Amino acid sequence: MGRAKQFDPDVVVDKAMRVFWRDGYAGTTPQRLVDELGIGRGSLYNAFGSKAGLYERALRRYYETETVRLIEILDGAGSPRVRVRAALDLVVTAALADTERRGCMAANAAVEFGQTDATVNHLVRRVFERQEAAFRGAIEEGQRAGEFTTDADASDLAYVLLTTINGIRVLAKANPDEKRLRGLAATALRALD
Repeated sequence: MGRAKQFDPDVVVDKAMRVFWRDGYAGTTPQRLVDELGIGRGSLYNAFGSKAGLYERALRRYYETETVRLIEILDGAGSPRVRVRAALDLVVTAALADTERRGCMAANAAVEFGQTDATVNHLVRRVFERQEAAFRGAIEEGQRAGEFTTDADASDLAYVLLTTINGIRVLAKANPDEKRLRGLAATALRALD
């Protein structure tokens, strides 16, 4: 009797995140997962329960890697204006470097699933809510420091920035025009003046 192949679940989730991010849930067959993750179908299902279970883990990993990078910039040291500009630049730079034109995995999941899957919807909302909260915190700090306008509500401005970063990612999927994407980020930053 053969011994089960050993694998690192974290490595498999990282690989699965990249596959789902690139191909979406519906576009990722179980066979593609087996081929790209390098583990057998039985091991895949034993470890993660189902394709849906692995997808949920991949969405969580997306939050832990991609979303956390943005939040760390917004919550970091330095002036709020510099941090918000750096966060916008991170998104534009990542969108331009994305040769596979994957966009944002959370936005892709929102479009693909809408409200049809409560767990996926919860995970997507968590990503967006945490990004919005980080923007709002930086904006509120900037308003107190006199760097940003106080004529607009910090929550509304944060939502504009959240919409902007997701718009940048979606637009870059169709046409990664650097001038246009950087112009969009600069316009969003000016909305804080």
